[in-house]
Amino acid sequence: MTSSKKKSPGSVELGLFSSRIAAICEEMGALLGRVAFSPNIRDRLDYSCALFNCQGRLLGQATHIPVHLGSMAYAMMDLTRDRQWKNGDMLILNDPYRGGTHLPDVTLVAPVHVNGELFGFCANRAHHADIGSDAPGSMPVSDTLDEEGILIPPTLLIKRGQLDDDFLQTILTKITSPVTARGDFNAQIAANLLGVDRLSELVETMGTDVFTQRENALQVWAGTLVASSLAAIPRGSFSFVDYLDDDGHGQFDIPIAVTLEFKKNGVRVDFSGTAMQVGGNLNCPMPVTAAAVYYVFRCLMPAHTPACYGALQGVSISAPRGCLVNAGPPAAVAAGNVETSSRIVDAVCGALAKALPEEVPAASQGSMNNIAMGRRGVEGWDYYETLAGGLGASHDGNGQSARHSHMTNTLNTPVEILELNYPLRIRQYKVRRGSGGDGEFRGGDGVVREYQFLADAEVSLLTERRRHQPWGLSGGDAGMGGQNELDGELLDPKLRFNTTAGQTLKIMTPGGGGFGLRANGDL
Repeated sequence: MTSSKKKSPGSVELGLFSSRIAAICEEMGALLGRVAFSPNIRDRLDYSCALFNCQGRLLGQATHIPVHLGSMAYAMMDLTRDRQWKNGDMLILNDPYRGGTHLPDVTLVAPVHVNGELFGFCANRAHHADIGSDAPGSMPVSDTLDEEGILIPPTLLIKRGQLDDDFLQTILTKITSPVTARGDFNAQIAANLLGVDRLSELVETMGTDVFTQRENALQVWAGTLVASSLAAIPRGSFSFVDYLDDDGHGQFDIPIAVTLEFKKNGVRVDFSGTAMQVGGNLNCPMPVTAAAVYYVFRCLMPAHTPACYGALQGVSISAPRGCLVNAGPPAAVAAGNVETSSRIVDAVCGALAKALPEEVPAASQGSMNNIAMGRRGVEGWDYYETLAGGLGASHDGNGQSARHSHMTNTLNTPVEILELNYPLRIRQYKVRRGSGGDGEFRGGDGVVREYQFLADAEVSLLTERRRHQPWGLSGGDAGMGGQNELDGELLDPKLRFNTTAGQTLKIMTPGGGGFGLRANGDL
C-alpha cells in the first residue's frame, strides 16, 4: 500500500536546492560587479549578495565577503520585521547600529512577493570608496561617527517601483564623484531586481508548497550538520586573549578576550574581559562581531553545509554592552569592520586551537592594511584598497603567501586599473620574502606595495599587526609584523597625512605565523 505522506527530500535534493539558491546570489554579484562604475566595486569586488526568507532568515548566499554576509545574516530579522513591505520597494541603509557595518558599506534590501504574498528578500552590500567623509576614501582616523561620512538610516529608496530621486540626491550632493556613486547605486539596484526576478521564477516553477518544504528541510539539515560538527569538539572551556595595536588616539595594546564553552547543545562564545569601546574607530557593532564568530565556526563545518540560517544555530554569542565588540552609538566604527573583525577571528581561533590543536592554523596576517587616499575639490578623487598578507601555517603545510585572509575576500586592484584611474604610480609590488614565521611549516609571506604620488593627495592608514605579530602555534615562530613608510620614514599604524607629488608610500604587510618546531628542535 502506498503512503499518502509526502516523502522528505534527501541530502542530494537539498544540495541541489541549496545550489540553485546560491546560483541566484552569484548571478546577482556578477551583474553588480559588471555594471558598477568604481574600481573598488568593479575590480576589487568589494560587495556581497544574499537571499533571505520572509522572516529575514538567511536562505543562501554567494561566496563573497564574510564580514558582509555574516553581519547581514545577524541583522536581517530585526531589519525586516515590523515593516509593511510592498511589491517594488527597496530599502537602503548604512547605519552600523541599525543593521549596517561601517558607513562605506551601503546595503540595499528588496522584498520578493509571489502571488501577492511576501516570500523573501534579496540583499546586497557594497563598499563605496566615498561616502561623504571629509577624508578622501572615507576611512578616516576618526573618533566620532559623524567624521566617517553620511549616515543613512533604513529608508525606502524605491517605493512601489518609483525611485525617490530627491532622497538619492541628498546623498550624491555630499560625494566627490556623484556620477560614479550613482552608477554604483544603480548597479546595486539592478542586482536586487535580478534577484527578485530569479527567486520569484524559482518559487513559481517549484510551487510555493514544495519550495517552503525544501527550505524548511534545508534549515533542519544544516542545523544537523552543525550539531554533529560541534559535538565532535571536546567538552570544556577554552580561552584566549589577543591584542589590537592601538586606536590611533593614544590607546595601545587593546585586549580582545574570548572564552569558548562547548556543551552538549552547542558552543557559547563569551567576550567578557574584552576592552571597553575606545576613543578611536576600532569599535565593533554586534553584527560584525557575530560575522567573525560565524565565519570561524563555518570553517569547521563540512564543505557541503548549506549557507543558511540553520547553519548559524548552535553558536551563541555574548559580549558586555559597551565593550569593544558590542559597541553602541555614537562610537566611531570605520576600522571595527575591517581590523577588529580580523582580530576577533584570531582570538576565537586561538581559543579553538586549544580544543583542536591539529585543525586550527597559526594566525594569518590579521590586518586588511586599509589605505584610503585622494583629494577634495573640483577635480577630486577617492581611492581605497586593502592589501594581502601571509596566511598562517598548519599542522600539514606551509601558509600561503600574498593572500587576502579571513574576513576579507576581495581582490587587489590591478596596477593597470589603478594607474589608469588615479594620479598614482606603483613603483614596486612584490612578495615580502622571509616575513612568514619559521617552524616545521612556515607561515606565508606578506607583500610590499609602493605608491608614488603624481599629484598632491591626502592619505589615511588604518593598519594592524605592527606592534603585535601574528602568532605561531605548537612552537612555531610569529610572523613578521607590518610596516608603513613615507619616503623611508616610519609611519604610525593609524595616521592621516598629506603628501606632495613625487613622494612614495611603502606598505609592507605582515606574514603568517609558523606551525611546529623544526625537525631538530631549533627555530
